[in-house]
Amino acid sequence: MAKHGADELSCRSGSLDGEGRASEDRSLLRQRLAVQELIDTEVSYLHMLQLCASDIRSRLQQLPQGDLDVLFSNIDDIIKVNSRFLHDLQETASKKEEQVQLVGNLFLEFQEELEQVYKVYCASYDQALLLVDTYRKEPELQRHIQGIIEAVVPQAGSSGLSFLLVIPLQRITRYPLLLQKILENTVPDASAYPVLQRAVSALQDVNTNINEYKMRKEVASKYTKVEQLTLRERLARINTHTLSKKTTRLSQLLKQEAGLIPRTEDKEFDDLEERFQWVSLCVTELKNNVAAYLDNLLGWVPLAGGLRGAAYKLGKQRLEGLVWQPLCSLAKALRGPQNLIKKRLDKLLDFERLEEKLLEVGSVTYQEEAARHTYQALNSLLVAELPQFNQLVVQWLGQILRTFVTLQRDLAKQVLQRAEGSMAQLPHHHVPEPAFRKLVEDALGRTSNQLRSFQETFEKVLPPPTTQPLLPGSERQAQALLSRYGPGKLYQVTSNISGTGTLDLTLPRGQIVALLQNKDTKGNSSRWLVDTGGHRGYVPAGKLQLYHVVPSAEELRRQVGLNKDPRCLTPEPSPAPAPSIPTVNQVIAVYPFVARSSHEVSLQAGQPVTILEAQDKKGNPEWSLVEVNGQRGYVPSGFLARAQSPVLWGWSLPS
Repeated sequence: MAKHGADELSCRSGSLDGEGRASEDRSLLRQRLAVQELIDTEVSYLHMLQLCASDIRSRLQQLPQGDLDVLFSNIDDIIKVNSRFLHDLQETASKKEEQVQLVGNLFLEFQEELEQVYKVYCASYDQALLLVDTYRKEPELQRHIQGIIEAVVPQAGSSGLSFLLVIPLQRITRYPLLLQKILENTVPDASAYPVLQRAVSALQDVNTNINEYKMRKEVASKYTKVEQLTLRERLARINTHTLSKKTTRLSQLLKQEAGLIPRTEDKEFDDLEERFQWVSLCVTELKNNVAAYLDNLLGWVPLAGGLRGAAYKLGKQRLEGLVWQPLCSLAKALRGPQNLIKKRLDKLLDFERLEEKLLEVGSVTYQEEAARHTYQALNSLLVAELPQFNQLVVQWLGQILRTFVTLQRDLAKQVLQRAEGSMAQLPHHHVPEPAFRKLVEDALGRTSNQLRSFQETFEKVLPPPTTQPLLPGSERQAQALLSRYGPGKLYQVTSNISGTGTLDLTLPRGQIVALLQNKDTKGNSSRWLVDTGGHRGYVPAGKLQLYHVVPSAEELRRQVGLNKDPRCLTPEPSPAPAPSIPTVNQVIAVYPFVARSSHEVSLQAGQPVTILEAQDKKGNPEWSLVEVNGQRGYVPSGFLARAQSPVLWGWSLPS
């Protein structure tokens, strides 16, 4: 009896072992079938991509190239990556025992490449569908496209382009499902099991990242559009919602400026934005400089002559095509990121406000949650792509500069070659280059010494007039400022000033003012606080120059009487002006004077002048009626002096 029970138990355990082995065999079979399904579908998928890239795209050449670029996007890159992936996948078939583990490792190896190529294709998929919809509105074009697709891919049916365009999206989303099927038929204690788990998780992450990238691209495409709107169109867009949104942002910004609430700090983005602004400034400056260079380049044509002038014209054409146009395209490419950075600041203010609400209330509305996601998408996109964009712009800019230098070298070489005939006519063309260089340096040195000597002589004889004549009737005001502030604080207005602010002064040219402070309340040294003798206010510092006090006519006559030597009338390099009008009628102008009205006449330094009346109609001796080159008018009396000889004083060039 005991022996019979033992036999029954042994039979039962053998039956269980057999069932276990059969179950394992079935799982192993399903596993191999799942792997084979992966390989077979990959072959079919790659074949379909190659048909799209070669046969179909080549037959749709009647479509614009821009449309083809959108429809097929980076399909060539996908083919390259998946061809290598399929090759490695098929090689695993020779190693049956390790095939499953090798498949898992293969997906982990290609994870990054798959994400890079498929996210680009998926981001442009919606735009491709918009093109397909536009083709459907043109029956003749739609029939032509449909005929091409049915001839190459009959199984596409009536879906046509839509059937083909969605294939890469379906494939990348199917990879995790195929791996999951292999994982389900792998025993947990197998060495391939953890590898497959990581592969499934990696491909799920790839799809998640692609979706996030697609969403960021959609947000970016919404805000990178540069719309040229008129004022009327901008006003038409204003409503209560936009006013409320802008008011809330302004309130948030003012609170941050006042220090009432903290500002969100993002060091990584701030560094990227600073570099982007620096690169943008470089592009703008280079564009302005190249534009100015091109405007003035043809100015050399009249000086260069026929053959060399043609070289300049050809050089300008090459610069416009190889430097100017790429530079304009580069400047245009900067507008999109600039708009995104500006929009990010607006969305950041919304995000900060919603974060405060979330802490206080604990929840936000659906629209507010969408606004939070919009900021996060914008920020993630900029942080991810600004470094690459900055690097590309720098490379582009460097290439433009290298092209500019090369074209300049070619232009100089061409002009030099065409000028060789003219150079043979020069008197020193036979002199060796070192000797000619020494000859030029010696000539320039002698000329420099002559100019320096002439400058010193000129400064001794005729000091530069640094003051405009006083306005009629302002002598008393200037004397009051002089007695109150001293000569070192007096300045004269060099051109008319129109005040724009509440504390700015409006002053005419020639007005005397006293300096109170050489900067405004904000520390800006370009705005000075001055006193006119009646009012105080700010004026531009660039329109003021130090005023040299002019002695009165009586003081000058007294100085002349003390020194009988007629040479005392020669102006000296001191702030004192020229002597007063002598009793003779023929004098010369010591300073240049620009007429400001029809009652005055202009003077040039050293110009002969005939005095008609030594005072104006009111008897003021500060102004004299004179005749110059047949024209009559009033000039400041202090600008005139007695003529010493027929030759102007001190104007002989040094020998």
